[in-house]
Amino acid sequence: MTSPVPRPGILEIKPYVGGKSSAAGSQKPIKLSSNEGALGPSPKAIAAAAAAAAEMHRYPDSQSTALRAAIGKRFSLDPARIVCGSGSDELIALLVKAYAGPGDEVLYSQYGFTMYPISALTVGATPVWAPEQGYRTDIDALIAKAGPKTKICFLANPNNPTGSYVTGADIKRLRDRLPPHTLLVIDAAYAEYVSRNDYSAGVETVDGSDNTVMLRTFSKMFALGGMRLGWAYCPPAIVDVLDRVRGPFNVGAAAQAAGVAALEDLAFQDRVRAHNDRVLPWFVGECEKLGLSTLPSVGNFVMVRFPDAPAKSAAAANEFLMARAIIPRAVANYGLPEFLRFTIGTDEEMKAVVAALGEFLK
Repeated sequence: MTSPVPRPGILEIKPYVGGKSSAAGSQKPIKLSSNEGALGPSPKAIAAAAAAAAEMHRYPDSQSTALRAAIGKRFSLDPARIVCGSGSDELIALLVKAYAGPGDEVLYSQYGFTMYPISALTVGATPVWAPEQGYRTDIDALIAKAGPKTKICFLANPNNPTGSYVTGADIKRLRDRLPPHTLLVIDAAYAEYVSRNDYSAGVETVDGSDNTVMLRTFSKMFALGGMRLGWAYCPPAIVDVLDRVRGPFNVGAAAQAAGVAALEDLAFQDRVRAHNDRVLPWFVGECEKLGLSTLPSVGNFVMVRFPDAPAKSAAAANEFLMARAIIPRAVANYGLPEFLRFTIGTDEEMKAVVAALGEFLK
């Protein structure tokens, strides 16, 4: 028998492995592996999704009209320049499918999101990464790596898993120095958590060019990861392309309804941001008291570095925590084996993590 042969690049893919959701034992785990919202979704979003369930026999609005209008209102954007997707992952894949292929290169930063190289290999393109400096995207390195074959440059800002960010001025310089044929995709999944004055999610760059896209998600601040909901803000010509290649009903009705309600609940968004602004620095401080260093983070997660000693390494810590139903994210697959990434959870969850780390490091 002869098996079908996949196209070049497919068998080079190391499948994406999401954060673990279960641990040993019968107790409910403390899941801090996927950067999910600590407070869960807005009660209004839950109610909206539940109400939509009664109409699940109906196809959803293929244009996500109400959702695009709500996004436009919330972020002062033109709804006609917004495309919604089944998570920003789908939009990443669609952009690569539409603009890259065999012989092309897809550029990203060294510790950038692993879906960038996976999506590139899926279409037969070559993933190329630029080295970082101090666990932060190096704009000059990206510029140096860009060339005639570079069809897309992905910039995760803030970056996952490192938590670092580059400034709005950095983004402008990157766009100005990239080849005009290169599509710049600014992946701002964690933008809602950032309060730095020099940060930009990328709207200005999209508005000032015809070759830049900004991606956003409902999985982080809005805690709708299970709904799979993301969006892109694009030049009109790119909206047209994405509408041609996406599925006609790619966003479910319940997800659309939940997204609209989540956007409108500004008070809940303020609560989520205030919680993260308080608990993240507290957790970092507690790690430092234990002798553990961390990477500066502007997201809802933080990278914690562990000693080189085998008994106290990140791998050993991961095993120790998992045995106690605490689930961090190991990031050795990113080339960062000395770190574990911790989502910022509830007060009680983070206190439990600190206590467990103290026990581990004795």
